[in-house]
Amino acid sequence: MKDTMTKQALRPQGIPVHTPLPAAKPAPADTSITLVPDYAEDAAFFRALEQQGILLNAPQIEAVRHGEGPLLTLAGAGCGKTTVLTARAGYLLSVRKVDPQHILLVTFTTKAAAEMKSRIAALPGVSARTARAVEARTFHAFGLLLLRRYGNLKEDIFGDARAQHAVLQRLRREIGSTSITPPETLLATLSAIKLEGGSADDLPKDTPEERDRCALLCRYEEWKQEHRKIDFDDILLRTEQLLKDPDLLVMLQERFRYIMVDEFQDTNRLQYEMVRRLAANHRNLMVVGDDDQTIYSFNGAKQEYILDFPKEYPGTRIIALDINYRSHPQILGLGVKLIAHNEARHDKTLQAGASAGQSPLYIRPAHADEEADEIVKRLKIQQNEGRSLGDVAILHRTVSGTRAIAERLLMEDIPFIQYGEAPVFYDHALIRPVMDHLRLSVNSRRMDALPGVIGPLYISRDAGMEHIMSQEQKQAKKYPLIHLFHWERLQSFQRQQVKDRIVFLKKIKEMKPLYAIREIRRVFYDKFASADFSGPATRHKDNIRETLDELESAAGKFGTVEEMVKFADELSAKREQMLELMKQEAPEGVHLMTVHRAKGLEFPCVYLLGASEGILPHKAALQEEAPEDVKAGQGFTGPDPEGKLMQAALEEERRIAYVAVTRAKHELYISSPVMHHGKTVPPSRFLLEAFQ
Repeated sequence: MKDTMTKQALRPQGIPVHTPLPAAKPAPADTSITLVPDYAEDAAFFRALEQQGILLNAPQIEAVRHGEGPLLTLAGAGCGKTTVLTARAGYLLSVRKVDPQHILLVTFTTKAAAEMKSRIAALPGVSARTARAVEARTFHAFGLLLLRRYGNLKEDIFGDARAQHAVLQRLRREIGSTSITPPETLLATLSAIKLEGGSADDLPKDTPEERDRCALLCRYEEWKQEHRKIDFDDILLRTEQLLKDPDLLVMLQERFRYIMVDEFQDTNRLQYEMVRRLAANHRNLMVVGDDDQTIYSFNGAKQEYILDFPKEYPGTRIIALDINYRSHPQILGLGVKLIAHNEARHDKTLQAGASAGQSPLYIRPAHADEEADEIVKRLKIQQNEGRSLGDVAILHRTVSGTRAIAERLLMEDIPFIQYGEAPVFYDHALIRPVMDHLRLSVNSRRMDALPGVIGPLYISRDAGMEHIMSQEQKQAKKYPLIHLFHWERLQSFQRQQVKDRIVFLKKIKEMKPLYAIREIRRVFYDKFASADFSGPATRHKDNIRETLDELESAAGKFGTVEEMVKFADELSAKREQMLELMKQEAPEGVHLMTVHRAKGLEFPCVYLLGASEGILPHKAALQEEAPEDVKAGQGFTGPDPEGKLMQAALEEERRIAYVAVTRAKHELYISSPVMHHGKTVPPSRFLLEAFQ
């Protein structure tokens, strides 16, 4: 690492030093102690809450007291929505004497549902038996309950992610698939199209990779039918069909007379329809959410459900939970100023319930590697000052955004917990085949690299490896790949491709790594991975190109292919060692995650990486025309002359930035690299707008 440290500033680059710093206004200090007088009919309930340390502010009290009719509760980040949901359930039970069986509370995670049940049971006037009678479930668990009780469910639930991945890998081998798309991406793609009413057969088929992916997912759906399995999306689809039974629907509407929905901004079409049908008659529907935190459109979440709720339910009462108890006023103020530039949102301004603290600090490193150096230096300073690594989150917009920081954390032996992606960038499913070509160019007999080279030849990895290993036992070759040239199962053009690939491997060995990777992409890999520009543009293709571009950025710092291969292998080994150490000693580690995964969480200290144009906002939101899959998901069949889709995409990026900022409680560091994939980029417009 360099000895010098990038200068930190109180304002992003380009903002004059005399510009005032954003700061949220202090919130009123009044709570139920002063707001609910002892002579109020429900005073006993609030006094009992206070004895438990639950001091509600004015808008929270208003939401808890709500009785009949639709209620839209706009719960800003860190404003106590879970407390309000559970307290209202307790109020209905103990003050309004509502039968617990008439209450349905729907949320998105099993953990959240269990926590709410537990909190309800601890409320004044609510017995454990009464709390158990309240139906508090996830959308899927509730749908499953209905299917088992009133439907004709004969299938088993196939919801374990590891088992799903294992089946997909087995089916890959069965059909000779050469797809490099990771199982989790495949399943997310399938889920997205099913939630919009489509099927696996409706997936794009413009490139070999897309056709391969479509065939694999179609076979996966067939396998589920053969083995009498349904997944979580099937549960929602089946529930939608079940609720079309008018007699059953009337009975359920009578049963669940008070419905509360958490995280309403994240509902997809099927979830929204489920709630809409159940609440259609009595309209006693309370939805809690934050339109400023709608960041899951790729999972089917539609912001219009929360924006248009008052139109769908005339007479809706709107209450804004606008006092944030999480972040310092200076951190919250940045978020408030930032999100105010979105047009598609309910008007609200958060106030600070926390005391003043440190303002966000901005750095402007040259590139991602210098950014990583800078953050690690600061982490070490914080450690020396007594900061626990478990208090720190490093947030990034994209998967490829972890490459440099994960490398530096590994090299410095700083433990970290990574959520969702391959721990080492070079082991990413998309990157591994490219690295395997480099590995094989350095060592032609490196057997662990052969599968990554066989796949892009459009040959089944498993069958190809089986043939190579069987022939190796008979006669070992300097280039084991050559055994495929003599494999009778291949056609003549495939055999020639094998021979050409061996010549190609010899050629790239002497190149600089950056040029070798560019040549691999140009000659065959971009086409194989659907990263070329053939066919319609899609988000999937954009993500692939971005990840491969990041690999090129990483390659620029190595002088030889052998040097890059050695570094990648060392990183993988160090990560394995770190994982073993963390299993044995269970030390705290830095949390390394995308902003999407951080939603709903909070940390004393947050580092936001890549707050530059083209990263956040992502370049996909800065294009002139929306990708075809985005258009299809929004019901567009042609051009978008008014640019509505791109405006919506940019506003979602701004919401992502807002979510990132509002994860921080005490310290927030924002980094805006000068260079990104070889181009000079300014700091994120979102930061600059916040100072206007």
